[in-house]
Amino acid sequence: MKILFATAEAVPFAKTGGLGDVAYALPKALKALGHEVGVIMPYYRDIPQALKQDMVFTRHFDIDLSWRSQYVGIFTQTIEGIDFYFVDNEYYFKRDGFYGYFDDGERFSYFSKAVVEWVKDLGEKPEIIHCNDWHTGMIPLFVDRERHEGGRLEGVRTLFTIHNLKYQGIFPHQMMGDILGLEDEYFTYDQVEFEGNVNFLKAGVVFADHVTTVSPTYAEEIKTPYYGEGLDPLMRHVEDKLTGIVNGIDIGLFNPSRDRHLFVNYSYRSLEKRPENKRYLQRLLHLKEDKDIPLLAMVTRLVDAKGLDLLLHIFDELMQEEVQLVILGTGDKVYEDRLRAYNSYYSDKFSANVFFDHELSQRIYGAADLFLMPSKYEPCGIGQLIAMRYGALPVVRKTGGLKDTVEPYNKFTREGTGFAFLNYNAHELLFTIKGAVEVYREEREVWETLVQRSMKKRLSWKASALKYVALYESLQKR
Repeated sequence: MKILFATAEAVPFAKTGGLGDVAYALPKALKALGHEVGVIMPYYRDIPQALKQDMVFTRHFDIDLSWRSQYVGIFTQTIEGIDFYFVDNEYYFKRDGFYGYFDDGERFSYFSKAVVEWVKDLGEKPEIIHCNDWHTGMIPLFVDRERHEGGRLEGVRTLFTIHNLKYQGIFPHQMMGDILGLEDEYFTYDQVEFEGNVNFLKAGVVFADHVTTVSPTYAEEIKTPYYGEGLDPLMRHVEDKLTGIVNGIDIGLFNPSRDRHLFVNYSYRSLEKRPENKRYLQRLLHLKEDKDIPLLAMVTRLVDAKGLDLLLHIFDELMQEEVQLVILGTGDKVYEDRLRAYNSYYSDKFSANVFFDHELSQRIYGAADLFLMPSKYEPCGIGQLIAMRYGALPVVRKTGGLKDTVEPYNKFTREGTGFAFLNYNAHELLFTIKGAVEVYREEREVWETLVQRSMKKRLSWKASALKYVALYESLQKR
């Protein structure tokens, strides 16, 4: 099967979050299953120059954005058998960063139209265009219109994946004719209109042949007002074409037996080596070197969705326990400032690292005993997957992908791969941490069994890729 991924970012070229990882790892898994996979994304200025040197310019053409005529250049590069394509236009993409500009609506309208026009002229067209998040939401609409009016995309089907419903790409109504070149017949409640504006993500959901999101639980949650971000009526309306498929991780990349960033490599067969990573990290971060003190950690964006409010509410109580806590990440200034203040006050047992460093993040995964993810919502989450792969047991709230991927510890059967609580409540988090610490201190054999079980858990992309293939094949039969 010939599959084209359309995305605003993909590792190793551009990444701001989990989408970048997915847009590389899932195509790689599909390729391993024998499918022909390509990825198309913008040609950003900030793509590393070392990668640009290996790109080949293949063609150029012009497209219309209403009354505008815009240049489109296509570059290509192949990595691990995956063909990456890059849409070049300096006016839209020769800027710092990837998005967050006042004209993002125009920029990604251009990108969506460029992708569709490029596909129309291909000799061998993809059978599936797999679109991701609001940046590509107009592609299913343009494909649907072309299938009805032009016919050149008759055999092409679209799948739209929601990675985070919070980010929808909402822009003023005048974009309909002035940028998108769409008739107002599309500007209705059951199509692209949302509170008097154009909603790109809504367009993707309405016009795609199928819609997925990144965990089965999140697929159910977004049908409710609490998680639905104003689109819950739409999600209930399209539930027959909505599927949740949990993300995986690249287990070759995230491998504690080979990870060069770790102080000491280990596997579930050599767990006796793992405490050395903890000792070296404690030394690096100026914490007391003691392998018996439970080490708690967070590697996260410092935003309210990640449960920082819960942690800060019980911070003083948590610091009364004989534990250590390490946090790595950046985000909202209010959280950054609070963590820096706590770092000064609890410097003997807390290390706030208000920056991001990939090497340090890997070392934290390899050293921590417990990995905290008390999220308000979490469509899928990658931190808990990496933590389990490295033997750091997750403490999570039962939401989204956290609920789908972490089996809570059962003190009667002693089964589980982590610890979990249900309500968005600070003291439920604290009591869950205390319960986990008690297992760590009092039942070390049980603890080691949990660690081994979490490290052996199947976390690769293969199972998820097979589910996507089944969806793609079902779409081809329509």
